[in-house]
Amino acid sequence: MSTIDLQIENGLARIRLQRPKVFNSFNREMALAMHSALDSCQEDAAVRCVMISGEGKAFCAGQDLQEVTDPNGPELTSIVRDHYNPIIERIRGLNKPVVAAVNGVAAGAGANIALCCDVVVACESASFIQAFSKIGLIPDSGGTFFLPRLIGFQRASALMMLGDKVSAKQAEEMGMIYRCYADSDFAEAGEKIARKLAEMPTIGLAYTKKALNHSMVNDLGSQLALEEQLQTKAGSTRDYKEGVEAFLQKRKAQFTGQ
Repeated sequence: MSTIDLQIENGLARIRLQRPKVFNSFNREMALAMHSALDSCQEDAAVRCVMISGEGKAFCAGQDLQEVTDPNGPELTSIVRDHYNPIIERIRGLNKPVVAAVNGVAAGAGANIALCCDVVVACESASFIQAFSKIGLIPDSGGTFFLPRLIGFQRASALMMLGDKVSAKQAEEMGMIYRCYADSDFAEAGEKIARKLAEMPTIGLAYTKKALNHSMVNDLGSQLALEEQLQTKAGSTRDYKEGVEAFLQKRKAQFTGQ
């Protein structure tokens, strides 16, 4: 079985992590396969939304520690630089929305990969753990960047240092994720959100994502200038014209992602 399964249908790309026996923890093979899957989604104009999930009971348990302790395995520096950083950079740089459908435990790098996505949904039985402190490491995969911005400095600091497990419901309440669903409703709800995004004006969503990325570091003046620039570009798309016409004609817009 491949470590990553990529299926594309009707504008929606589904990326499934497939190492269920080790709770979808990452090794080098899976990390490189993830890079390739994300690149395929970027290059394929037919893809208008990406959904990431895990096979089996877990979303992703982070790094496979068997690989770390293997004398012939990659060193930590390489794992962070060559495996995880490129995943985070690809997700944030993807010019289409990425949904994390967290179907079980998301720990360590697995949690932070989920949290860097544009929309994060989880089933009620899922949980999020910044597990790094339990083995003497620091949060990587963008965790120290995204988590404080999602839930605030003090709460992020405590979760990272204490390594507390956060239930999906708690994660929703503290603003860590978009929404938590009952296990029985989760698959359908996640699919519905991804499908909706795949039918929306893709270029406009890409510009929104770009603006949000820059908002992490821009001052107000720079952000206003960027909004002006991106709004001008969005206003030249076919989807903008279709959206306005549909509104005036009181009908549902038929966006094409152009």
